[in-house]
Amino acid sequence: MHERTVHGSAQHEKTENGMTEDAMADEGTTTGAGATALLFPGQGTQRQGMGEPWRDTGAWALVPELSELTGADVEELLLKADDETLRRTDLAQIAVFAVSLMAYEEAVRIGLAGRDAVCAGHSLGEYTALVAAGALTYRDAARLVAARGSAMRDAAAARQGSMAVLVGVEEEAVAHAAEEARTAGDPVWVANLNCPGQVVVAGTEAGIEHAARLLEAPGVKRISIRVGGAFHSPLMVPAAERLEQALSAVEFASTTGCVVANVDAAAHREAADWPRLLVRQLVSPVQWERSVHTLLGPLGRRRLVEIGPGRTLTGLVRRISKDPEVVTFDSPDAAGDRRR
Repeated sequence: MHERTVHGSAQHEKTENGMTEDAMADEGTTTGAGATALLFPGQGTQRQGMGEPWRDTGAWALVPELSELTGADVEELLLKADDETLRRTDLAQIAVFAVSLMAYEEAVRIGLAGRDAVCAGHSLGEYTALVAAGALTYRDAARLVAARGSAMRDAAAARQGSMAVLVGVEEEAVAHAAEEARTAGDPVWVANLNCPGQVVVAGTEAGIEHAARLLEAPGVKRISIRVGGAFHSPLMVPAAERLEQALSAVEFASTTGCVVANVDAAAHREAADWPRLLVRQLVSPVQWERSVHTLLGPLGRRRLVEIGPGRTLTGLVRRISKDPEVVTFDSPDAAGDRRR
């Protein structure tokens, strides 16, 4: 029987028809005209003291086990770690996953979210999305997040790189500039397609500088991102190989809910899809804008709930479409905050 996430210490098991009791009770939030999708943020949303709002919630009971599963002192990370510590790739990912998981548990408890949901997660956030959709247990997700973060940190140390946001320029132009830079021996690739007019690139510092120089024009801006490596690019191939090994020890489940995958912006329900998709995610662009259109179009979602630290995805959704209702749940007292 597939293990589910917990409220406090109580586990939720699937019934014979493949749905949890919670999912049957909350089915109205994930089907029909007013359907909801859950969004989970990724690395970059971490900040000092990010766990403080959740200390008095029932979901805080997850913290000791998450420490055991990841090999990190999660309580220390969430309450005391400074910003410099939280910039370390492996620790940042554990911290963001822990807060997102706690926020999800509280969102289910108060009825803001259901289980076996329709979800999407940005990069790291895809792992929490898989938990919420019923494809992955939170224990396996925690182990994978720790393995992923460690592998990405080591890959970045072996081949230094960075990321930058290019604002005011479209994907085709950025892709062309990146190809020209690579031809000249300066590695850089498109890494995130977040919203109209905003493209993230990843590569060596020389590659990013080369591509940005080719794109110089009135209204075009380059914003550096303080990250530990060239994520979602071929410079992460060593990390992808290590993650593939970790994924071989994990069992996914086919789901009644679904997750819109970063790499192809398509909805996936089959267990067999995810090992391949998660490996590809480390070396491929995050198709976030297309993923949101999948949620709003083929999947018919009309209400998007961002769950976890920060409101980054809420801002991106507003730039992608004015149609959906957007709800953010970044602290226990943020329930019902509809920011249009």
